[in-house]
Amino acid sequence: MTCVYCSVDEQYVNPLFEVFDGGDFVLSSYRDVEERQATMQIFFPETGEDGGSQCEGAIAALRAALDIVGIEAAIKVRTFPDEDWTLSYRLHFKTTVISPRLAVVPSWERFEPADGQKVLRIDPGMAFGTGNHATTRACLEYLAEALPTASFLDVGCGSGILAIAAKLLGFGSVSGFDLDADAVRVAEESAAMNKVDVPFFRGDLSGIMPGNPDVKPADFVAANVLGPVLIRFAKRIASFVNPGGQLVLSGILDELYPEVKAAYTALGFTERSSKLVGEWRTGLFARTPPVVV
Repeated sequence: MTCVYCSVDEQYVNPLFEVFDGGDFVLSSYRDVEERQATMQIFFPETGEDGGSQCEGAIAALRAALDIVGIEAAIKVRTFPDEDWTLSYRLHFKTTVISPRLAVVPSWERFEPADGQKVLRIDPGMAFGTGNHATTRACLEYLAEALPTASFLDVGCGSGILAIAAKLLGFGSVSGFDLDADAVRVAEESAAMNKVDVPFFRGDLSGIMPGNPDVKPADFVAANVLGPVLIRFAKRIASFVNPGGQLVLSGILDELYPEVKAAYTALGFTERSSKLVGEWRTGLFARTPPVVV
């Protein structure tokens, strides 16, 4: 099986489908839920001596569509056994070594951890969080750098990757919640895959969801959601952090970070550090404990 493919910004996916005229070639697309880039791809079987001309034809058809839309992209070719082509999405997910303490590994890859290194197994699915995105990776780095605390809360847990990482790294009571029921289900499956006991539940930051459980404050809280959400619900998120506790805020475009920082500084938090990966900034904050007189 051969795949001719290129990477484009997601805004060009539909225009490319509209103008693509490849005859017998079928154009498909793939996009990681965590990325803005999409992969446009054409699959076809090798057919002996004709394989070369097929490849040239697929490249020409894809190039023609790119030219019509008016974008440039490097077209690449990959071949693999026919029985594996339905699993081609695995090309996009590789082991990510976060630190000497933690590695994120897809279930299908073999990985030999270093001494004392925890392995978090996770697969791409319907929920955000595989460790590939800048925001998720920065959060994982902060967790791997931290001393484990007695309790950890994952706000907007997505795939559950942060809560599972916290449990593997030795944090005590760990839990997480998300508005999306599919995310909660995926998080539970991911926890089972990693053989850790982490309760996940459905909840929202407004607190108005029917049956929304009370969230127990934790010593370490991670909220990897969008910057505007962090600002809008700053008081609610702040209430999840025990006095003297730590808070990781992520999912923030760099230009919005000062506004997010100001919102939490006004609530008694002090920025300890921040990480900029690409256009995304993640901050580590500490909640000032009350003064005992």
